[in-house]
Amino acid sequence: MDTNPVYALAPLAAASLWGGMYVVSKWGFSAIPPVTLGFLRVVIGAAVLLVVVRRARPAREFSRTDRRRFVALGVAVTATIVTQFVGTDLTNASQGALLTVLTPVFTLLLGVTALSEPMTRRKTGGMTLAAVGTLSVLAGQYDLTRMASGNALGVAALLVASLAWAAYTVYGKPLVRTYSALETATYSTVAAVPMLGVLAAAELAVSGFSLADVPLSLPVAGAVLYLGVLSTAVAWYLWYKGLEYVDAGTVAVFFFVQPFVGALLGALLLGEAIGTDFVAGGAVMAVGVYIVSTSTTA
Repeated sequence: MDTNPVYALAPLAAASLWGGMYVVSKWGFSAIPPVTLGFLRVVIGAAVLLVVVRRARPAREFSRTDRRRFVALGVAVTATIVTQFVGTDLTNASQGALLTVLTPVFTLLLGVTALSEPMTRRKTGGMTLAAVGTLSVLAGQYDLTRMASGNALGVAALLVASLAWAAYTVYGKPLVRTYSALETATYSTVAAVPMLGVLAAAELAVSGFSLADVPLSLPVAGAVLYLGVLSTAVAWYLWYKGLEYVDAGTVAVFFFVQPFVGALLGALLLGEAIGTDFVAGGAVMAVGVYIVSTSTTA
């Protein structure tokens, strides 16, 4: 095992930043249509990453094959953002939990099939424990009995979002190992900007919404900046940073931390109640994450 703790701290920090989106959403996400919000998020994230990569890394030429791989990752980013935001908009909170639970599972399975990553008993058992603990945390937040009710299109969108982020994680690993986490996160994000721009323009045209209709308030501005700078530029870089040390299936288990952080911040900042399900589930989830993260490196 690599003794460098970055492999664990980086994806853990990324998942924690995504957990913060739950609290930020209370301060104004509903002010902007979902695809347009996703476009603004990625534009800001790409701009921040480009500034950093130009200062930190020398300019280099990429092969045609690698450029196509960056574009393919941009497609995965676009699919993730659109389906995640639209799916969240169409579903109830319990159905939205699908994204959290299924994404690391899809990533583990795709890593095994696409990259021949090992699926050991320790990793499988740890992933199962983390999933059970996460479900317990979610049960303390939402009524999971409503999972089967609601909008079928929204559920389908969340399933696609889970698969798309799994693909972004797994197929980004070869580029991360060839170049760096910073470059891979930057150029894949940049590749997604024009794709999301077209979809956002279509959304605005169909809905009749104008960016001039967005209320100019600190909560809305703060939410957009949080999404763009922290949840995109910083978190996506940190997520890929973990892939410099371990395989995709190991990085994926840290995704389970997201709802735990969201619930904790909700309690600390919004005064929301947390009960025994949260405490017990968090403990089980932490054990599962520890088992997977200490099982092997690649």
